[in-house]
Amino acid sequence: MTNRELAMFPLGMVVFPYQTVGLCVFEPRYHQLLADVEVAREFGTCLIERGSEVGGKDERTFVGTVVEILGSHRLTNGQTLIVVEGMECFEVGEWLVDDPYPRARVGQRCCDDVAIEPSLLKSTESAVRALRNLQSEIFADQCLQRNCAMDEDPKIRSWQLCALTPMSILDQFKVLSLSNPNDRLRLVAEICCERYGDYQRMLAVDELRAPLI
Repeated sequence: MTNRELAMFPLGMVVFPYQTVGLCVFEPRYHQLLADVEVAREFGTCLIERGSEVGGKDERTFVGTVVEILGSHRLTNGQTLIVVEGMECFEVGEWLVDDPYPRARVGQRCCDDVAIEPSLLKSTESAVRALRNLQSEIFADQCLQRNCAMDEDPKIRSWQLCALTPMSILDQFKVLSLSNPNDRLRLVAEICCERYGDYQRMLAVDELRAPLI
């Protein structure tokens, strides 16, 4: 990706490359964004550090993800549901005037072509799967089944693991901000270890509270 101007849709969440998410568009400025990118079918997202998704005047991060619009559906109430997939990361070089929606000049990030260590990828995937299995025991009613089939390409697979890992938004941004894929995998594995301990303690408390039959 060369330096270019990109329409931006700041969010209260992180979107990783190769992650598919659904968004609800209801503000007029973002309906205009959708109309303006109807041909290109892509725009940028970044995390809102402070403020709200609605109405502007938010503080935004300088690392984000280009997303491609896979589909959209206009509702009778005027809102539009869209499904997007993350494509690649970028760094914001300059924020432009929000007219009528946020725009920025962005450039390609470096180091994303570093070779991924096979053993690190395998051990991190094991950690992610173990954490998700334990999570399903605690939040059985809240955890939706997700297709965990992984791509054979190590680059895509590593990003899929980031998206599948249960973690806070702050941790998601820390992971996205790392340009070296091996550093991302190490951080994901570390987060999994921490969350696994948290879930184990939660499960132990639930078992103590369970009534005796």
